Amino acid sequence: MASESDKLREMINKAIEDGLVTNKEYNQILAQAAADGREDFEERALLANLQEMIANGTVKRTA
Repeated sequence: MASESDKLREMINKAIEDGLVTNKEYNQILAQAAADGREDFEERALLANLQEMIANGTVKRTA
């Protein structure tokens, strides 16, 4: 059984591999991070990494 962090990692890795994340996908990523009612260190690190990649243009955020 995949943990919530594993599911989140898969979603974020897909966005990184694609080089883009839609607003819908981004919202799904945020929902997945909050799915278990708590955000652990690993989830925060994954989200921070994605945010940094969006900020520096490595991953594009589209509508």
